[in-house]
Amino acid sequence: MTVESTAARKTTRRSSGTKRTTSASAKKAQASENTEPELVQLLTPEGERVQHPEYDIDLSADELRGLYRDMVLTRRFDSEATALQRQGELGLWASLLGQEAAQIGSGRALRDDDYVFPTYREHGVAWCRGVDPTNLLGMFRGVNNGGWDPSSNNFHLYTIVLGSQTLHATGYAMGIAKDGADSAVLAYFGDGASSQGDVNESFVFSAVYNAPVVFFCQNNQWAISEPIEKQTRVPLYQRARGFGFPGVRVDGNDVLACLAVTREALERARRGEGPTLIEAFTYRMAAHTTSDDPTRYRRDAEREAWEAKDPIQRLKAYLENEGHADAAFFEELEAESEALGKHVREVVRAMPVPEHMAMFDHTYADGHALVDEERAQFAAYQASFEGGEAE
Repeated sequence: MTVESTAARKTTRRSSGTKRTTSASAKKAQASENTEPELVQLLTPEGERVQHPEYDIDLSADELRGLYRDMVLTRRFDSEATALQRQGELGLWASLLGQEAAQIGSGRALRDDDYVFPTYREHGVAWCRGVDPTNLLGMFRGVNNGGWDPSSNNFHLYTIVLGSQTLHATGYAMGIAKDGADSAVLAYFGDGASSQGDVNESFVFSAVYNAPVVFFCQNNQWAISEPIEKQTRVPLYQRARGFGFPGVRVDGNDVLACLAVTREALERARRGEGPTLIEAFTYRMAAHTTSDDPTRYRRDAEREAWEAKDPIQRLKAYLENEGHADAAFFEELEAESEALGKHVREVVRAMPVPEHMAMFDHTYADGHALVDEERAQFAAYQASFEGGEAE
């Protein structure tokens, strides 16, 4: 089902000499219709299956249950990580709460020989690529520099610098095209990163060189505390048109639509038809990271409206309505979810405590006066905690 703006579907007709007045409420309703996102949707928030003329997908009951399991376990892992950070076990955590469908749907569209360039929130995609979740936590605990070999899973290390991974993805895609491979590259970034120069430069290069790359933008409505309406004058997916390749907006809370759209974009890239921009229209239910307080910049009513579009609940409703899953399935999954949470807690708490002064090592090969000064200041700060109290 494609939701088009009123302007795209209708033209206003007025007979000559006729005046019309519009109430303030009608104008507000019309403005709301005119800004309604055009998106691809295959599963409504109520769990009703709908068709789309360009994107459709036929999945077995086992495959549907698999997508549901992926989302449930990813959310359980994410909530455990948030709790561990609050307990002082992790230095920071970037939650994916609310974005499970965008990540699992796109992640399951990949082939083994495709390559992924993530940001720092793609825990669901990492799950799909077989990366041990505890390796992600080791990085946020500060005891490893990623913890996995990118070449073993075709899943690059997390990238904290906004947007830089899109250039890496474009260069990699150009390389595999020259090698004659028929695989594709999937690059993730957020709505805030779309304003970075690196992202726009990657669009230029990928279009000119017809690189087999799919850009997957998770538009979760907020770039930390900056809302999407203060970031762009047009829907993000429409930017692709200016660079010469197609863009599509998909319901980011619909795992079926995300799977179908991403699968088609990846196949298009493999056929040598160049890049695609996918804008997954979704919502960040939690804070930007655990150092953020979203109550300072957004209202509870906004979150509540998006809770009604929860990606997990809509697929659960569909599974139940179609008889694809019974109570035993959900009970077994709940037990598996709890076991995963326990495993994550045990592994993280068994990890070593990071060496505080290690962050200053290997910054410069020959040392640096400023780093030496900062090291001394931090050492003095740490020493102030001796005896159990800080000065």
